[in-house]
Amino acid sequence: MDAGEASVVLEEISYFEAVLRMLCAMLVGIVVGVERGRNHRPAGMRTHMLVALGACVTMVVSNYLFVEFRPLGATPDPARLGAQVVSGVGFLGAGTIMREGLSVKGLTTAASIWAVACLGLAAGAGYYAIALTGAAAVYATLTVFEVVQRKMNVTRHATLALDLECKDLSGVMHDLNRFSVQQNATLSHVQFDETEERGVYHLTAIAVFRGANPQADQAVFLEKLGGNLNVKKLETTQY
Repeated sequence: MDAGEASVVLEEISYFEAVLRMLCAMLVGIVVGVERGRNHRPAGMRTHMLVALGACVTMVVSNYLFVEFRPLGATPDPARLGAQVVSGVGFLGAGTIMREGLSVKGLTTAASIWAVACLGLAAGAGYYAIALTGAAAVYATLTVFEVVQRKMNVTRHATLALDLECKDLSGVMHDLNRFSVQQNATLSHVQFDETEERGVYHLTAIAVFRGANPQADQAVFLEKLGGNLNVKKLETTQY
């Protein structure tokens, strides 16, 4: 490409065109961000708008730099800054991921932020159809396919954290395992130690119920465990 060709490219990316691309990126952020904000997620409309807009500006600047320095003999890569956006936006997505007990929340929001950054790059490169179609696809993924996922989810389960004090530790452990098998549950993270009271043990465990009706299995499990005379104290936390 010679200087004449570069100037033609520069004319194509006019100020009006750059503004139009930024508006397209902001629209992409609105489409995705409204859904996240409506569901009270860590990153809402404004966050998604800023991510898309920033990615768009990065791509527009990349194009200008390419056009400006190519006639001088330099060989700049117009996709280099965009590549940094794709990898660098991960820190923002990581900030939306939170661990609450045994569950991890915010993964979908983190993915939507990353996707919006990519769509912003598309808008910044002038690929309006891709940016807007991608925004619609992301919105559909967050709304329509959430319902589909719920209907297709056949691996229903309930998770229960157990915290108890008991006598006859071996007998209680035997009952725990027996009740778990009977009620379609899996025990994990079993820990125990002796309390200050002689012969009394503190025991914690996680029970995951994976039967056809996990809530009912859980209720029966707790009823059986609570009826054990060696269990002095029983506290549970539902996840």
